[in-house]
Amino acid sequence: MATPVLLASVFLLGGCGTNVSTPESGKPAKIGDVPAVRLNFRYEPDVPQPSEATAQKGEERNAAAQADFDVGRPQEILDRTLVSPDKKHVLAIYHRVTDVQDEYRLDMYSPDGKLLKKLTSETMAIHFPDTIVWSPDSGNVAFVAMIRVAGAGGDTSVTTPPDSNSTGDLSNTDSAPSIPAKLPTPAPPTGILTFRTEQIYVCTADGTGIKALTQNEGLIYFYYAWSPDSSMLAALAATAREWKYLDVVANSKGEIMTPQGRPRIIEKNGRERRLDDNLTPVRPVWSPDSAKVAEAFDTQIRIYDAAGTNPTQAAIPLRNQLLISSQAFERDQQRKLDAANANTDPNTPANTPADQPLSTLPDEKLLVSYNPVVTLVWPDDDLIYLMTAFVKRTKNEADSAVSFSRWHRLVLTGQTSAPVK
Repeated sequence: MATPVLLASVFLLGGCGTNVSTPESGKPAKIGDVPAVRLNFRYEPDVPQPSEATAQKGEERNAAAQADFDVGRPQEILDRTLVSPDKKHVLAIYHRVTDVQDEYRLDMYSPDGKLLKKLTSETMAIHFPDTIVWSPDSGNVAFVAMIRVAGAGGDTSVTTPPDSNSTGDLSNTDSAPSIPAKLPTPAPPTGILTFRTEQIYVCTADGTGIKALTQNEGLIYFYYAWSPDSSMLAALAATAREWKYLDVVANSKGEIMTPQGRPRIIEKNGRERRLDDNLTPVRPVWSPDSAKVAEAFDTQIRIYDAAGTNPTQAAIPLRNQLLISSQAFERDQQRKLDAANANTDPNTPANTPADQPLSTLPDEKLLVSYNPVVTLVWPDDDLIYLMTAFVKRTKNEADSAVSFSRWHRLVLTGQTSAPVK
């Protein structure tokens, strides 16, 4: 955690509208070159949603890989495919009909549906399939796995492909893709180290070099993201006991558990650095230049240097700003509603005591739009977008809710340095 001295520096200097210059050249400093503790910020409430946060449609399954499962792998069900950014490899995420629920397997395919390599051993179970991610350079894929439940998996023999007539019948249909010639089925790998809790694994695009990037049995890793330069991962991790506690509490309320973990940076060589001692449910995000990581804790944003011999960190407390902007937001919404009911111009400014400058902070209990930060997006070096919202996830989907979603942003600048004489 940042020391009180470091935090005080950010609290006092954050938001200052000063010009930024480097002592050597006087040119504006690049945010990536400025230590986190020497960053200033300006808070801008209720801004348009960033384009990067637009909901992505689920990726369509690779038709050729699906056809290979349909024809030659009747005892295995393809759950989804994940295409590498360069479109040269397709990761197949699937399970056998005899597998335990929520345990999956991985195979690597070519785009034309040829099985290149099996990635997971028979003793290895893939967890959290929705979090599997390719590195931006398409060189590696990261996933979470642990030891498979004993006795699960059923028959591990290779399924015999159908005869040529059945294959030909399928390929002659108008809607079905052509089926490539069957190649010898690769054998599952062996000798992969597995653990009793979820660890992060990586492998190369051709399916080789599978290794456990983390080896901390007792910790559960989740919500991991590649740095833009594909050199590191930012992830959250929690102890198995913490995970179980959150699950028990959520079940007692009829809710779906939202995991919380401590952020950390994990390099390709396995070296790991924990960034904070506090738990958060928000996914960490990287700066576009891979120099920093940002994380949210309720109404506070923290920024961490990702590299360097003496990395720093800084906290940006936003509770007061969010309270004030929430009050302004709700007053504006009420004004528009009143204007609509009175059939007047909703943009007409009101001159009431309620619109006068604040002398005390609003009461958060009276503001329904005041909510914690639930999502971060870092699209530009000097801009961090944050979404606040009320989120409730219940086992009865009809009772789940996401409301008062509002986007805000932080404009970052480097702290002013006095020119060297």
